[in-house]
Amino acid sequence: MALVDDQQLVRGGFRMLIDSQPDLSVVAEAGDGLEALRVLQRTGADVVLMDVRMPRLDGIETTRRLLAAAPVPAPKVVVLTTFDLDEYALSAIRAGASGFLLKDAPPEELLAAVRTVHRGDAVIAPSTTRRLLDHMATLLREPGPEVTAEARAVDTLTAREHEVFVLIAQGLSNTEIADTLVVSEATVKTHVGRILAKLQARDRVHVVMIAYATGAVAP
Repeated sequence: MALVDDQQLVRGGFRMLIDSQPDLSVVAEAGDGLEALRVLQRTGADVVLMDVRMPRLDGIETTRRLLAAAPVPAPKVVVLTTFDLDEYALSAIRAGASGFLLKDAPPEELLAAVRTVHRGDAVIAPSTTRRLLDHMATLLREPGPEVTAEARAVDTLTAREHEVFVLIAQGLSNTEIADTLVVSEATVKTHVGRILAKLQARDRVHVVMIAYATGAVAP
């Protein structure tokens, strides 16, 4: 994974924690967005831990440019944020962030976030992302052409796909959805793939954002 933060001490602390795990390692670091774009062009990283406020290029625009230029599959971006930055957080999720963490999150939550977004088909995101989306529900529902297009896309889902869509938005994993609907996990994966395609959603967090924006779920 890669660490992008303008504070060297913060990066150092995250590196020590991540490198202490047998299944995780830091392959790149950057002190601002422009450096991150250069470094990540040369170094592959599955997950990027991205600060929001940085000099020269902030984490939101860095996320947008990184994902626009990245090959498929693109890296997953986990944004470092605080609850008093709702507009930054909303911009980051629209730019493509797959999860959020508070800067003072406990180590186990950071590690869970990294593993969660890397898996992609597991639970949507750590508790920070769930609480943040609840917190931003009003902002997400502001009318606009993007929300209108998302609503039209939701209308194309079949009845079963809509059931799965709502369960994804409630935070259930594929296994939990299969148990709830009494179907196989393979069937759920098929539905999830079709939902992502119809909604043009990049991942499960994007699906949740669409569900909040269109009123399919409420906090």
